[in-house]
Amino acid sequence: MSEQDNIRVVEGLIAAIGKGQIPAALELLSPDVDSQSPATRIEIPGIPWAKPRRGRAEVAAFFQELAAAVEPAAMEALVITAQGDRVVVEGRNRGTLRSTGRSYEHDWVMVFTVRDGQIVRHRHYYDTYEIAQLMQGG
Repeated sequence: MSEQDNIRVVEGLIAAIGKGQIPAALELLSPDVDSQSPATRIEIPGIPWAKPRRGRAEVAAFFQELAAAVEPAAMEALVITAQGDRVVVEGRNRGTLRSTGRSYEHDWVMVFTVRDGQIVRHRHYYDTYEIAQLMQGG
């Protein structure tokens, strides 16, 4: 696939997530997708969804855990760059934490590896400290 094809796969994922169409988003993932944030290597108090995920079922569980904790307001991709099978997205999220009612807005970077039209690897980099503090009312 071309870099433009890989970008379209990732754009499709982000659009589906933004519309709350999680089953459509999951279809863009490889059945054995490796999805995580480097922060998921340790347990972060206040962020129950932050743990490594392997496969569509575990990623679906991530979305359920996230939805229980967060009321999303917006997810936008600001810059998308591709090289070969890697797609890097710089973006921003906004939402409200259900436990505290506090709003948040943060920037993030996601790195995807796309093969044969499916995402096989995903890394999500964001400020986990800020979210953990907001989840605890700080």
